[in-house]
Amino acid sequence: MFPSECSVCRQELSSPSFTGVCRACWDALETWRGPACAVCGTPFTADLGASATQPICSQCAEGEFAFDSARSLGLYCGVLRALILQLKFHRRERLGERLGARLAEVWDSLGTACVGARPLLVPVPLHGSRERERGFNQSTLLAGGLSHALARTRGSAAFEARALLRTKATPPQTGLRLTARRDNVRGAFSVAEPERVRGRVVVLIDDVMTTGSTLSACAEALKAAGAERVLALTLARATPQFPDREAMAGSRRVDDFGLGR
Repeated sequence: MFPSECSVCRQELSSPSFTGVCRACWDALETWRGPACAVCGTPFTADLGASATQPICSQCAEGEFAFDSARSLGLYCGVLRALILQLKFHRRERLGERLGARLAEVWDSLGTACVGARPLLVPVPLHGSRERERGFNQSTLLAGGLSHALARTRGSAAFEARALLRTKATPPQTGLRLTARRDNVRGAFSVAEPERVRGRVVVLIDDVMTTGSTLSACAEALKAAGAERVLALTLARATPQFPDREAMAGSRRVDDFGLGR
């Protein structure tokens, strides 16, 4: 038994699919290969990216983030956007491991910090009440998929699903300006057992990065607990430089689903 149509493009599935997504949609999932900020990974337009050998966005130039580096698989649009929404809001949990494995494609872009360090994969946590409501944490599924992919290709990476806790049930980031987003998540995270992260290179895993406020707040908590470096990997990056035209045309925006990080 398997779905008769792809959950993304609605075309008939010609063969069984473990995820309910056709091969054409998986093949259409694009990895960002263009210029990006050397620190936070914000995608640049071609003109802006060509203006410097080591392009840095304004936020990173001012040292606004607590994490040391961040990268995303692709832009929050098209097939990648559809897959994220299927995972989170249609309970397609099987997509989590498959999408997490795709993060291995951008692992090397984090730089040399992970070489020989056996980094610790840590998912961005949901508050307990939100996780009970949803039934799972999508970031944990992604981290598990990445861990398995790295074990097959680069050796094992430690995975701590509960290393980081969300201690405050913060309101959604929807509609908040940058400063308000930072204030909303400040002090919202803590480390359960500091000895597990002390002196380690930690790689945060999440689905979408919008302003970076959530990832930065997580990094602050991890560094306060003794983490040596904190890096971040997300599936998608939502940025004004490359607006989500599907949302602008009338479908829901990233923030309408509470994805804004």
